[in-house]
Amino acid sequence: MAALRRSAGAPHLSTDVRLLGAGDVRRLAEELGVAPTKKRGQNFVIDANTVRRIVRAAGVDGDDVVLEVGPGLGSLTLALLETVRSVVAVEVDERLAAALPATVAEHAPVRADDLHVVSADALRVTELPGPAPTALVANLPYNVSVPVLLHLFETVPTLRHGLVMVQAEVADRLTAAPGSRTYGVPSVKAAWYAELRPAGRVGRNVFWPAPNVDSGLVAWTHHEPPADADRARVFAVVDAAFAQRRKTLRSALAGIAGGADAAEAALRTAGVSPQARGEQLDLAAYVAITRALA
Repeated sequence: MAALRRSAGAPHLSTDVRLLGAGDVRRLAEELGVAPTKKRGQNFVIDANTVRRIVRAAGVDGDDVVLEVGPGLGSLTLALLETVRSVVAVEVDERLAAALPATVAEHAPVRADDLHVVSADALRVTELPGPAPTALVANLPYNVSVPVLLHLFETVPTLRHGLVMVQAEVADRLTAAPGSRTYGVPSVKAAWYAELRPAGRVGRNVFWPAPNVDSGLVAWTHHEPPADADRARVFAVVDAAFAQRRKTLRSALAGIAGGADAAEAALRTAGVSPQARGEQLDLAAYVAITRALA
């Protein structure tokens, strides 16, 4: 492993890494015959300042092994290798996965051995090579960002902190508080695993091709899930509560409770008004309702 050359407790910044610019990104794409597709949510970052900003906001340092999803042509990967111990990059596009080691060898030769590439769909990954990842930092594909995030939270328990860049609207949902217009299923389910907080916006002009929407940064810190609670059952209650947002919980939970009267009894046991609606409750309330239903 390449020496990190950092003082104890100080973040590493390698001067041997050359980040990608707009010209580099387009050249690499042309050489590989890659045309970014909406199907895979491919929008490549072409601005070095943006990827460095992401790394800073993620709070990672030379002790971290970072899991990156969708590295694409390597813009964020190289910025991470300026700072962290190593990167495990999961890429679904086989051409991009195969080319990434060569890009890192060219632009960051002293860090080439600190990159591990997994050619796979992140939604199906269950095991990863190398040291266990401690952080997730990624420009997540817009079309599967929430499922990928929840899947990795569940299947990679060593993750402790990080940051993801997602569509601005999704960032608002992930960080929303109960009672807000954007609070919903992603807000509650993500809260099972971590504390999530907004970390800024990213304009569309730093991408190629430019998306039709701005992006949002979401920083997160792991916390232990609620004690003595069944995640699958709690998530089923959450799904039912938000299936029809205008319904009261008495009506929305009738199907999984065995009737509206049973749902009302469980809600009262949990200390929740039967006339409340799903968007008004936090995770703790959903855990209490699930226990009452049981």
